Amino acid sequence: MENIEVTKIIENLKGRRPYEEKRAVKLGFTSLYEYIESKVLQKQSVAKNTEKLKDQATSNKNQSKGKSCNCC
Repeated sequence: MENIEVTKIIENLKGRRPYEEKRAVKLGFTSLYEYIESKVLQKQSVAKNTEKLKDQATSNKNQSKGKSCNCC
């Protein structure tokens, strides 16, 4: 299965492609595609985690508004 986003990123590398290929080999990936795919998946998981943290922070604020003191 080929990810369209990954292929677009690879096409737009231009002068950075040799650098990214060396980086992929250095980190143990068998191809540039796998390396870029891993980077995209990592960015997506980080974005999901930050959304969860923001949701938790807003829910904690909403819960604390109903209390008259900050101790409990």
